[in-house]
Order: sequence, then structure tokens, then C-alpha cells
Amino acid sequence: MAIGDMIATRDGFGDEIVKLGQENCNIYVVDADIGKSCKTGKFMKALPEQYVNVGIAEQNAAAMSAGLATTGKIPFVVTYAVFGSLRMCEMIRQEICYTNLNVKIACSHGGLTPANDGASHQAIEDMGVLRTIPNMTVIQPADYVAARKLVRAAAETYGPMFLRFTRDAVPVIYDEDAEFTIGKANKLREGKDVAIIAVGDTVRLAIDAAKVLYEQGIEARVLDMHTIKPLDTEAVNACIADIGKIVTVEDHNILNALGSAVCECVAEAGHRIVRRVGIQDQFGQSAPYERLLAINGITVENIVAQAKAIQ
Repeated sequence: MAIGDMIATRDGFGDEIVKLGQENCNIYVVDADIGKSCKTGKFMKALPEQYVNVGIAEQNAAAMSAGLATTGKIPFVVTYAVFGSLRMCEMIRQEICYTNLNVKIACSHGGLTPANDGASHQAIEDMGVLRTIPNMTVIQPADYVAARKLVRAAAETYGPMFLRFTRDAVPVIYDEDAEFTIGKANKLREGKDVAIIAVGDTVRLAIDAAKVLYEQGIEARVLDMHTIKPLDTEAVNACIADIGKIVTVEDHNILNALGSAVCECVAEAGHRIVRRVGIQDQFGQSAPYERLLAINGITVENIVAQAKAIQ
């Protein structure tokens, strides 16, 4: 996969989970009837003995996965993000996180990427809801390469995890040899005037915004905060100490996810400036993905404007 190629992060999950299952017979996929959309079809064909489809019954999928985890299996529950966070929330809290079981919730169609499917299918609060549950780790990769490597890291790390993927194709920004550590941000660009901290499919926008700002004499540090829980507070504190001005960017409600997590860190450190780019605490609507991003100001132009506003 070359830099600039367009491919959805859900494809990275679908490809890597097959490799993991072939390497480890304890890796299971528990589907909720939408394997085609969530890219688990290859796993089903290659490893039918490690595959279960519970039908349109997300809570059952979570409960079954908890049971599998008690026997030493490493189940990946697969569904859409809006169902994998909200419909399953009670089961995730009571049966997976409370007992700290090794279950991975792997969800496609995160954020606004369901686009024309409308607000009912757009998960704009998923990471925020699950971030508040003890023992849960929350991850969203920026591209296909990051997806594959973070899925592998999740499989190799004990504990409940929520992995969020895109439906739409996004550009590859990482080389194949890029390294990822859960809970540690990747610094993609150095800068001294403003820090742009992004997650998931908005990392590409942060990179483009930094290029525009550079042409205008403003040097932006860009961080891919692929793990919003546990947050890389060391990286955020470095931005506070070195720069003191931060713009967060996410395809999620600005409440309770990346922007809020960074603000919590900044507030504890003392007086600094943070501007949050993301969904402005409103439901989505039926429209093309890029249009929905624009409606919420999740654009290169607005990232640039917010960065300039705090200079």
C-alpha cells in the first residue's frame, strides 16, 4: 500500500484479522449480521471454526464474547459503531469492562462516514461514551496501515478495547514500516507556533492544514492521537510546554472525546489555549460525507482559521 492510495480503515481491519486468526486459533470474530460491510467475509471463509454470526443481536454478541473470553479466547465483536457503542453499552459495561475481560469491540462506520444513511447510523458519541467506562481502551486509526498495526497491537494486549474504523476511503499517510504503540501519539510534523492534535480520518486534514499554515508563516506540530484512552498526556504536556496553543480535530462530537480529553489535560496543567474542531454537539443528517464534514467545520480551512485565531 503506497502513501496517497485511497482505502478505508475497515479494509485494514478485515485484512489483518485474517492474519491474526491464522496465527492464533484463539482469535474469534463474533459478527452481528453485517460482516460484508465490516470486512469480515474473508475471515468467515478462511476460518469458519473461529467465526460466529449471532444475527441482528448486538447485545447477544457482546455477552457471547464475554463468555468466550472467560475460556481464553480473544473475541472481536464486529458491527457498526453506533450499535457497538450504544446498543451494546450495558453489556460492555457490566459483562466486559466490569470484569476486565479480553474482548475487542471492532466497529466500522464511525463518525460521519455513514453519510447519506443519516443521523441514525452516524456514531458521533461512541468514543465519548466508551471513554468513560473503566478498563476500556479507545482507538481510532488514521489510515489502512495504522489500522492493521493497531488491530494487531490490540490483539496482543490484554483488556477491553474499542476500535473505530471508517466506511469511506481515506488516503494512506503512513509507510509500511511505521510503528504504533497503544497510548502513544505519533508526531507527524514538528512546529513551534501551534499544535494540531487529530484522531482517525481527520489526521489527513490536520496534515493538509499544517501545510497551508506553513505557507502563511505559521509552523504547526501535528500529532496523530490514535488512542484517546489512555491519552498520551506526555505528548499533550509537551505541546503545552513548548507551544501553549492547541487545536483538536475529530470526526466526533466535541464533547467527551479527543477535544475533551485534551482540555482535561490542559486544565490540569494550567492556563493555555485549546480550540476544538469537530461535530458541534448536533446530530448529523443525510448528505455526502465531505459535505457533512464541512457543515461541522471539520475542514482544512477551519483548522487553519482556528490555528490563526490563537496566534
